[in-house]
Amino acid sequence: MAKLDETRPFLPVGIAVLTVSDTRSLSDDRSGDTLAARIAEAGHRLAARAIVRDDVAEIRAQVEAWTRDDAIDVVITTGGTGFTGRDVTPEALEPIFEKRMDGFSEVFHRISYDKIGTSTIQSRATGGVTNATFIFVLPGSPGACKDAWDGILKAQLDYRHMPCNFVEIMPRLDEHLKRSAG
Repeated sequence: MAKLDETRPFLPVGIAVLTVSDTRSLSDDRSGDTLAARIAEAGHRLAARAIVRDDVAEIRAQVEAWTRDDAIDVVITTGGTGFTGRDVTPEALEPIFEKRMDGFSEVFHRISYDKIGTSTIQSRATGGVTNATFIFVLPGSPGACKDAWDGILKAQLDYRHMPCNFVEIMPRLDEHLKRSAG
């Protein structure tokens, strides 16, 4: 069963938050604020924060730039996961995933279903790894951001979380690149 191993140190990671919206600014970005507050409360570093329009090229460019920044271990996006014509975050990011994280979407939807029922199917939340950086694509509501952080990310981004967590595998995410170069 999951537990915290208090004999292990807490290791803060650098997390970037990207809000995808045509209408939000930093002054009214409730979902970005929710994530930023939870990141700080957990003891991690908010390494970067930005807002981009619902545009495939802009979303992809910002996330790819962050995945090349050594100070950023994790990128969390919020917004653009629905089915309207402007919702393009999964289309922007899934093609750059070196590895998909199907389990993230499945667990997110299970948690979401307990709160909003079948409406959870209107989200295309997803996750993956690019350039040895974890990427999580969340819906644009503060509630969905709370659910994803509180129910999944807080534990998985804590080195003390057992039986396993994302932090302990971060140093090995680029093994395929090292192997190819050798």
